[in-house]
Amino acid sequence: MLFVDFHLNINWQMKKALFFAFASLLIMSGCNHARCIKTIDNLKTSIQGESTTSARYSAFAVRAKTERHYSIAKLFLAASKSEDIHAVNQRKVLKSLGEKVEIFKPEIVVKSTIENLQVAIDGETYVTKTLYLLFFRDTKTENVEMAETTFTWVINSEMKHLILFQNALSAIENSTENTLPINYIICPVCGNIYEPTAVEANCALCGTSKRK
Repeated sequence: MLFVDFHLNINWQMKKALFFAFASLLIMSGCNHARCIKTIDNLKTSIQGESTTSARYSAFAVRAKTERHYSIAKLFLAASKSEDIHAVNQRKVLKSLGEKVEIFKPEIVVKSTIENLQVAIDGETYVTKTLYLLFFRDTKTENVEMAETTFTWVINSEMKHLILFQNALSAIENSTENTLPINYIICPVCGNIYEPTAVEANCALCGTSKRK
């Protein structure tokens, strides 16, 4: 599996504990509105994007099942759950900063499963290679530690989404869908996605134990 190490200056146990210590978040991050306005805007943008993508992948799963691409339907459902966890985490960070996301209705366009996979590949490529790298840079500059953590989790887990979607598209094109996994395991803390045979003793991103 592919991971990006952004060399955070805290170990995973501390990161997980700190992530849920929202009462002390502002003190630890040293953030106020004048100093972290970009991070706040980035979190709002990311939450809308993650929420929309979660809904999109759920709709793509329905279409894949209709077209009898059952393994790919499971992949879309797993990715949808992962994206939802990302959005939930980011809402918590945003709330701790005294902000909230305005209510919005995602716009979803569903095409064929092959086309939907390409949409997913294009989207994951953009967010992992461009968008979240910019968000991460702003967060580092503004010293918002918990936003830095959640953006790191997003980048790494969505790099795995990208690989899985690429493999799924290749499987359709080469008539090898029977080689794809039929289930996936999702870390409930950070949204990291695993094939069942590759689950580690502790999540590589947040340290959550395998039994959870």
